[in-house]
Amino acid sequence: MTTITIENPRQPEIEAMLRESDDYALSLYPPDSCYMLDLDELAADGVTVIVARDPDGTALGMAALVNRGDGSGELKRLFVREAGRGRGVATTVMDALESAARERSIHTLQLETGPKQLAAIGLYEARGYRHIENFGPYVGDEFSVCMEKNLG
Repeated sequence: MTTITIENPRQPEIEAMLRESDDYALSLYPPDSCYMLDLDELAADGVTVIVARDPDGTALGMAALVNRGDGSGELKRLFVREAGRGRGVATTVMDALESAARERSIHTLQLETGPKQLAAIGLYEARGYRHIENFGPYVGDEFSVCMEKNLG
């Protein structure tokens, strides 16, 4: 059974997973089109890091919620390790992240992904995210796909 917890990102296993995520993104897109929060940004106030672990305690996946403080938030750094893929880890992490957003009075959740990440786009669409115009730092980036969901 997968467990979900809110964790401090400053731990070796999470840092290793972040490096795996960086390597994956950089294998698909140019560095200027990779908008990943670094460890200091993930550890900042207003950021919630959610981690999925297997029964042995090994981290399988993660995501971060950035609370903008205006009723909106942004999903960042969703990543599932190879060992967790196809096992519902991304869905479980997304369930927890959306629940955490609601608990923090976030009613609109936005995200950015890339056009080559078809499985991620499919997951988001299946969860009710709709495509929107690129926002913030993603405006004008051909490698950015932005989406949004009203959490009601």
